[in-house]
Amino acid sequence: MLPVARGNRVTLLTNARILTMDPDLTEIPLGWIAIEGGQITGLGTGAPPEGFGPAQDMGGDLIMPGMVNPHCHMPMTLFRGLGEDVDDRLFRYILPLERALVDAEVTEIGARLAAVEMIRGGVTCVADMYYFEDRIGAVLDQSGLRGLVGQTLADFDAPDHGSADEGFALVEALHDRYRDHPRIMAGPAPHAPYSTGVAVMERVATWSDAHPGVPIQMHLAETLPEIDWAAEQGGTPVEVTDRAGLLRPELVAAHVMYPSDSDMDLMAERGAKVAHNARSNGKGGRGIAPVSALRARGIPVGLATDGPMSGNTLDLFSQFAPAAMFQKIAAGTRKALPCVDVLRMATIEGAAVLGLSDRIGSLEPGKQADLIRISLADPRLHPIYDIYSMLTFATLPSDVTATMVAGRWLMQDRQCTTIDAAGALADALQVARRFKAKITEIDRETASRP
Repeated sequence: MLPVARGNRVTLLTNARILTMDPDLTEIPLGWIAIEGGQITGLGTGAPPEGFGPAQDMGGDLIMPGMVNPHCHMPMTLFRGLGEDVDDRLFRYILPLERALVDAEVTEIGARLAAVEMIRGGVTCVADMYYFEDRIGAVLDQSGLRGLVGQTLADFDAPDHGSADEGFALVEALHDRYRDHPRIMAGPAPHAPYSTGVAVMERVATWSDAHPGVPIQMHLAETLPEIDWAAEQGGTPVEVTDRAGLLRPELVAAHVMYPSDSDMDLMAERGAKVAHNARSNGKGGRGIAPVSALRARGIPVGLATDGPMSGNTLDLFSQFAPAAMFQKIAAGTRKALPCVDVLRMATIEGAAVLGLSDRIGSLEPGKQADLIRISLADPRLHPIYDIYSMLTFATLPSDVTATMVAGRWLMQDRQCTTIDAAGALADALQVARRFKAKITEIDRETASRP
């Protein structure tokens, strides 16, 4: 039993199966967790020490760390399933829709629907990159989630700014707004090397020098055209990024589908991190990212959903099986990427990607009380020989019955307590009607062209 702080404001969870994800992968078949001031103050086996107030009986359910999603575009819930089998949907539908219809209000509506989905799916921390990120930060704040909001910077027309100077002004305002927030960080999110250019990446690197420790989000080595663009610059996307000074510990590199061996060595040397999007990558027909090779070099790799336009769902359970199976297929052995490593990537390793592993990602005294409760009642989950295997291949987001961030319940008994789930859905469906009308207009114009 570990020492525990006592007090009248302690939240005590008892009768729980506890998966800590600590360095020793400690599992407690039946035990308790004490929480005070938003932090875990103690945990142990059996019955808790005397001297506490009323306990919350977990009924033998599983308590584990809340999951970390290190790469997302939350407002794109509004684009989910749109143009699913159309190869050129980005230019045919997405960009025209964003230019015509995406504003601050629409962004907030999409982000609110995403927050509901993540809370209900056991995600307690998310790194988002999109536009109008001040509105997304407000949604995270109101819903009680933890997160990183990244202002997108790019050389194409953006819905919220028209020049690099305007984009960086938004970055500064966003960072200042959340500088001292207990749950939310803010920083720049250059879209990708090819879509920002070297000059903008160099400017981001200079900004990072003045704001050490603030994560920088960027798509990297994601597509074959990006490889061709980098070759024209005299290197690979990773090498071009490094020459711009942006390959650094603060970099959260999304996808990293096509790194060379020397690229991966360089990323490890520079301390860059990776957000892996297995489901999105597979749906895009892009192949299999070298996750095992990246992790073998000591590069932290977190499991991410990408945007719901690309990966469709915002729960990490939907990422578990594809992430594991793709690595097994690539290696030709079922031993590749064991289930325990999948859970590491969804929790403590995902936290490390965002520079938060000292605060979240495992259940340990002194860490923030970000945790989820998973019902083990469904026959689909039994028998349980290996808890990590069960979580990787059998668990669904609907098995999550409660979600807590910083000691506050955001959901109990599948009911969100900090956000109006029905209202979020109703607002999103109103926007979807406008999107459908615009899609019909685009299809009509396309059909009329010679």
